[in-house]
Amino acid sequence: MQAVQKALAAHYGATSVDLLMADYAMTILQPVSELPYTAEPIPVHDSSPGRAFGAQRPHVVADDRTGRLTAHLPVSVRGDRIGVLSVVLAQETYDATAEQELRDIAEVLGHSIVVAERDTDVYLQARRANRPTLAAEMQWQLLPGRSSSRPEYEIGAQLEPAYAIYGDNFDWSTSADHLTLVVTNGMGEGIEAALLTNLAVNALRNARRAGLSLSDQACLADQAVYGHYRGDAYLSTLLLRFDLDTGRTQIVDAGSPRMWRLRHGKAEQIHPEAQMPLGMFEDTPYTTEDFEVRPGDRLVFVSDGVYNVASPVGERYSEKALMRALTNTRLLPASQVPRAVLQELAGHRGPIDADDDAMVVCLDWHGRQND
Repeated sequence: MQAVQKALAAHYGATSVDLLMADYAMTILQPVSELPYTAEPIPVHDSSPGRAFGAQRPHVVADDRTGRLTAHLPVSVRGDRIGVLSVVLAQETYDATAEQELRDIAEVLGHSIVVAERDTDVYLQARRANRPTLAAEMQWQLLPGRSSSRPEYEIGAQLEPAYAIYGDNFDWSTSADHLTLVVTNGMGEGIEAALLTNLAVNALRNARRAGLSLSDQACLADQAVYGHYRGDAYLSTLLLRFDLDTGRTQIVDAGSPRMWRLRHGKAEQIHPEAQMPLGMFEDTPYTTEDFEVRPGDRLVFVSDGVYNVASPVGERYSEKALMRALTNTRLLPASQVPRAVLQELAGHRGPIDADDDAMVVCLDWHGRQND
């Protein structure tokens, strides 16, 4: 970060350069420093850096009294929103060319942060508004990110409570021609739930990286979980493999989290053929089911921590309420939908602490433009 500060001061006359990292809950931006928690966090909502973070576009605030401006630039890696780079410089030095150069610098900085996190805790510490539980620590380290984008699709995902999650998890991987998406709702609480999910997700990754089919990935993970727990613990999991060229999709619904589709503004629940959760029985066979997504489709996946939430008077968060939330957020980009849905859920729950973790994953399908 010091190298970036020196370079921007030398080439643009920047008088101040700050890196703000988004916390796990995606509600605040925290300044990066050698000693974390030494500077005041900035809310994502109702702040200038927050506008750049939410829109993923530069947001400039000029001060005509001083002749300077502050350029807030989103820092992201392949659609995964990391934070904001805030640069103070003279107004006359900021034009379209300078803005593009600063955007390029912010993008390079994002990639550098991802690499640096293997060797330092500074950036990970800056993401934390509170100390996560050990289970949450394990789960966050297991995740691929919180958003991702390619020309064919955009993904956004979020877990709550961010600092005390249990067994919910999501994972994705892309290749030249396919996207694999996995959403998991592991049973149990605390460390036991996190250990169960870690075993299953790594078994799925091991099978996927070996080039096995989607059904064989489920079988291998099922065997790994059953071999360790002998049926005493298991996971509800939904596996999907999308063909980027055609939108044809394979699904394995192993007692899955629920799946919704928003098409032409209408929300409806999708009901794949239910199969046994991973690890419930020995040598369970799994088969794939065909599905198809079309350009413009939005798929949303939610765990039972969403639809089982009760209000202070005991009223469950109904399918009708979820459909309304999906419709209300239809104009938001995929990266912002999970946070918005979970905020509505928090309003339904009221001041009561969540007794289960909640997961929302949103996939916007654009399809591939073939010449």
